[in-house]
Amino acid sequence: MRTLLILLIGIVAVWLLVRYCPSAHRRPAVVAFALVWLVACGWNLAIGLSHGYALGEELAIHAVLFGIPVGLAWWRLWRRVPPSA
Repeated sequence: MRTLLILLIGIVAVWLLVRYCPSAHRRPAVVAFALVWLVACGWNLAIGLSHGYALGEELAIHAVLFGIPVGLAWWRLWRRVPPSA
């Protein structure tokens, strides 16, 4: 349940970033989001390891926790929306 909650927080953060960030500032915002999300996932990894989970188990989960929101942010950044006529 905690994994789904953290994943949902990441996806909502990406949605808010894309929704409210002007298009001229999206690239630096996505880079900043990726760095902040990496720190947050690292902190969550440390908590999991301190509770006795194995590093191999945690790395697999955190690859998903980090990869999906950051991948979604980069995909949204590079997705070209055709200009309206």
